[in-house]
Amino acid sequence: MKLSGVELRRLRMPLVAPFRTSFGTQTERELLLVRAVTPAGEGWGECVTMSAPVYSSEYNDAAADVLRNHLVPALLGAGELTAHRVASLLARFKGHRMAKAALEMAVLDAELRTHDRSFAAELGSARDTVPCGVSVGIMDSIPELLDVVGGYLDEGYVRIKLKIEPGWDVEPVRRVRERFGDDVLLQVDANTAYTLGDAARLARLDPFGLLLIEQPLDEEDMLGHAELARRIRTPICLDETIVSARAAADAIKLGACQVVNIKPGRVGGYLEARRVHDVCVAHGVPVWCGGMIETGLGRAANVALASLPGFTLPGDTSASARFYRTDITEPFVLVDGHLPVPSGPGLGVTPIPGLLEEVTTSTVWIGS
Repeated sequence: MKLSGVELRRLRMPLVAPFRTSFGTQTERELLLVRAVTPAGEGWGECVTMSAPVYSSEYNDAAADVLRNHLVPALLGAGELTAHRVASLLARFKGHRMAKAALEMAVLDAELRTHDRSFAAELGSARDTVPCGVSVGIMDSIPELLDVVGGYLDEGYVRIKLKIEPGWDVEPVRRVRERFGDDVLLQVDANTAYTLGDAARLARLDPFGLLLIEQPLDEEDMLGHAELARRIRTPICLDETIVSARAAADAIKLGACQVVNIKPGRVGGYLEARRVHDVCVAHGVPVWCGGMIETGLGRAANVALASLPGFTLPGDTSASARFYRTDITEPFVLVDGHLPVPSGPGLGVTPIPGLLEEVTTSTVWIGS
């Protein structure tokens, strides 16, 4: 397959409600899409960077710059191309995993569409639907939180994840348990908001029977997570720390986690995400698929990934309506707490031109 050119497209999409985490509040999602064009067709990728480097060191402007000036030219000059060659062709450029992941995703989508093969089949899908959890942001009050959680449970979500930070942790979890009972699958996500000095406070979450606490400490503090795991009973799940299959293997060996959240953008792409999955399965560590407020493009790929056999916990693969009143693809709709795994060629979905144009703020073409 020969790459003819790549389009970088910037979007701005309003969220249905503000989404607050320990690192800030989002009211809209600024997005970067990658469209890879070949003589046989095209494929789409979605970059999960944010507008500022707050979740990770990557952000939209930097991703657009490295794609335009380094990553895309490297592939344009590579001759015959397959998705499995992308990582090695880009390896000399340090970091920028999210940008690399978006480009690999677009190439893989184009390749699979050419061969009439789905993402799910390529990755090794083991089911036709996936159970869905939902991520609940930090609220202004506990009554508001309880109303929101109740609404999501009424919609059929099978797992609730609460964002937490110091001062918004033990009491919100307690109140959710009191209102909705012990049968609700419940977990929390700190997004690196704590230190090892907070171990005693985090241990106060142990009585609530949480599935896990996600990324309580700094992303580079793997030893701190290993020590925290010895001090609390709640299983530790790593997110920001897991940037590759090697990082996952190291974390498991050190005892720094008992669960892994796999985000394809964070690890450099869906092919590396599959390798992370395989490492975790080999060590008996359950995994689930995290979300980055993706459009229907990224959501389609995430649902395909979440259908692999090692994904034994519900992920953040929520319905389109969780974040967007109008998506750029046909919406993903929750049915009995599950989403269907797309079975069409490539991602199985494509942007709807009119809806895409409505939220596009700029485009750049990079040709050979």
